[in-house]
Amino acid sequence: MIIYFVRHASAGQKKLNPKKDEKRPLDNEGVHQSTQIGRILSAIEANVDAVISSPLKRATQTAALVANEIGYDGKLHLENALRPEAKYDHFRDMLRKYSKAEALMVVGHNPNLSEFLGRIVAENGGRAHIDLKKGAAAKVETEQKRYVLNWILTPRLATAAADAGINQSSGVADGSSQNGAGLKLLISTATDKSKDRKSKKKKQPQAAALTIKSRPKTSRK
Repeated sequence: MIIYFVRHASAGQKKLNPKKDEKRPLDNEGVHQSTQIGRILSAIEANVDAVISSPLKRATQTAALVANEIGYDGKLHLENALRPEAKYDHFRDMLRKYSKAEALMVVGHNPNLSEFLGRIVAENGGRAHIDLKKGAAAKVETEQKRYVLNWILTPRLATAAADAGINQSSGVADGSSQNGAGLKLLISTATDKSKDRKSKKKKQPQAAALTIKSRPKTSRK
């Protein structure tokens, strides 16, 4: 199973009245973030069998905007297991409910959405410390009966991907194609830099390597 975690996008200031806060909508930035994330997910062919959202307005709006961009035309499922106060056990029960699906998108809130993501990818009941920003997305996939975090896409990276796509694909009119090209370009660039660093390390003279090994170990603060 593939699970796309999406935290709701920017929605202005929290309201003191809990009932009014549940109806707090996305602001202009949030609408832009949701659309941009959705276009990138569409460009990398993120297809899902179900989109599941917290019933709070800012989450359902985010879910609807992203779903529209990726071409999802199914029902928007509302689950209390994605509300801000929901517990991890509720989230796991919800996943079992949709266990027949090959790919899901879940849209919720912090702090528990980041907690759910951190706990599902950790082993032996632990928790990886992950902080999903507003409007961020993450992809998790099952491998040999365990969940593996494939990537996290932040709004800042989405903007960089869009800019790179526009610069590198000026002849492409479709915005989703631009975003996808930009994201692939950024990933390719990061991979190339990593390979360059490894190559430079391998090319160091043997004498230098021996000198480094002979130095006493010091703690890094």
